[in-house]
Amino acid sequence: MNIINYYRDKIKNILLNEFTLKESDLENVSFELPKESSLGDLSTNASMVLSGKLKKSPQEIASTIIDLIKDNPDFEEVQIAGKGFINIYFKKHIWWNLLPIILEKKEKYGDADFGKNEKINLEYVSANPTGPLHVGHTRGAVFGDTLSNILKKVGYNVCKEYYVNDAGEQVDKLAHSVFIRYKEACGESIDEIPEGLYPGDYLKSVGIDLKSKYKESFLDTEEEHWLPIVKEFSINSMLNIIKEDLSLLQINHDVFTSENKLLNDGFVEEVFNEMKKSNLLYEGETTPPKGVLKSEWSKKKHILFKSKNFGDDEDRVVKKYDGSWTYFMPDIAYHKDKFNRGFCKMINIWGADHSGYISRVTSAVSAVTNSKSNLEVKVCQLVRLMRSGNVIKMSKRSGSFITLRDLVDEVGSDAVRFMMVTRKNDAPLDFDYDLVKEQTKDNPIFYIQYAHARISSIIRKVRDEKLFIIDENLINDTNLSLLANSYDIELIKIISSFPKIIEQSAIYREPHRVAFYLRDLASSFHSYWNLGNEDNNLKVLNINNLDETKARLALIMSVKITISEGLRLLGINALDELR
Repeated sequence: MNIINYYRDKIKNILLNEFTLKESDLENVSFELPKESSLGDLSTNASMVLSGKLKKSPQEIASTIIDLIKDNPDFEEVQIAGKGFINIYFKKHIWWNLLPIILEKKEKYGDADFGKNEKINLEYVSANPTGPLHVGHTRGAVFGDTLSNILKKVGYNVCKEYYVNDAGEQVDKLAHSVFIRYKEACGESIDEIPEGLYPGDYLKSVGIDLKSKYKESFLDTEEEHWLPIVKEFSINSMLNIIKEDLSLLQINHDVFTSENKLLNDGFVEEVFNEMKKSNLLYEGETTPPKGVLKSEWSKKKHILFKSKNFGDDEDRVVKKYDGSWTYFMPDIAYHKDKFNRGFCKMINIWGADHSGYISRVTSAVSAVTNSKSNLEVKVCQLVRLMRSGNVIKMSKRSGSFITLRDLVDEVGSDAVRFMMVTRKNDAPLDFDYDLVKEQTKDNPIFYIQYAHARISSIIRKVRDEKLFIIDENLINDTNLSLLANSYDIELIKIISSFPKIIEQSAIYREPHRVAFYLRDLASSFHSYWNLGNEDNNLKVLNINNLDETKARLALIMSVKITISEGLRLLGINALDELR
């Protein structure tokens, strides 16, 4: 149950009827769970938002609203605060009634249906199949996968997609790089990888596999013979490596779409012709790139897309003067393909180096779908790796970079996934190797998993000592009104905000909200547990008062369910014991 939304809807209906308003009049009306308990359990700015519309002071409107809602049997008190905020204080039974719901729903706690099963295409990672995934790809991979889990949780039908850039110059470079490793596997001496090719040792195994399948049959053949075979073999090999790397983080895509297939099937040409018929293209010249003098610029006629008409800052070349495609045209066709597959809502997760590409792609999607489809692009900023307080320097060009596999091998999947969503996606992120290995409260993932393990330990102790039976009937035999002190209520309040956190994470595409929430929930639980060290009456497990123990067990079991589901959304294991 989303307590905030439940009372929000009730109060909104009252406002709509009493003041003869439209839904649009309440667009900016917020309902929040205040961080300070002194400000109530639910706060709304309704009176201030409606002041202009109703031509009355916020205080006057607030007084009217209070008169309308104060008799609600769930409300202890309703107050005006500040410039017109309305603060609502719930009766304790609201919080007690929440626990049986959570214990019944279990992993479904926080589920919502506002997605209405709408289809969303979520494309993430989509790294060129020319090398293993590095730390930069890792952040986008975790962000996209976590966002997918959250969107599914609130009722969207999500398709997780990987776009394989298996056409173009980079694929030719890959094939030539692999062929060198193939010759090396055949016994030839390799002094130095030529400039412009991929020098990484990761291609040695691909060369060995190529030699194992084709023996030495390519050594005395012309490039035109071996190149297409080596190219396909190399792409498939690298894609398998990428899939294996992603599986280390429990990431599995639903669909892999090939750029090369779109080209070979003629779909790129088809979309190009459709754009021409729709008067979206024209023949023209381009301006010189930055840093190039006009006198040094050779004017040539290209085919350009009228992207300025759709929000871009300039028109873009889709077909060069020599008849070859720019990389932009296949991308347009790819997004049209998504639309043809029924996706009116698309989300792309890109790296920071693609920020300048956003406006042209979003403009193209709008153009080729007649504004029937919407593309959102979320950019993941750079990750800086730290060890012993020092930045680890990397260079992809020289082949000296930290891979996804390196990260997982050293600190584990759980730590990698959690740390990658500890900052908003558009903010740089520091990944501290030393921090994620600590078993202290400074390491958030340890602290959260420790909370789950601690509750599991308490449950085991109750069962081992046979204090009472823990089953589906436990809640029916529990007096939840014994959870009457402020510590009990505050912990329930934090649990109650979980559905709202999930909803906001989905709406704003911000998985880090879940990570922050779990950290706060774990901290609150540990504080709640430690109260018993100072006051025996506040012990969670008190064999001298089994009635209170039952009530507190119901509470912490609700905490456990919430932590477990939150971690699942982040793709992290909820541990029953720590080793």
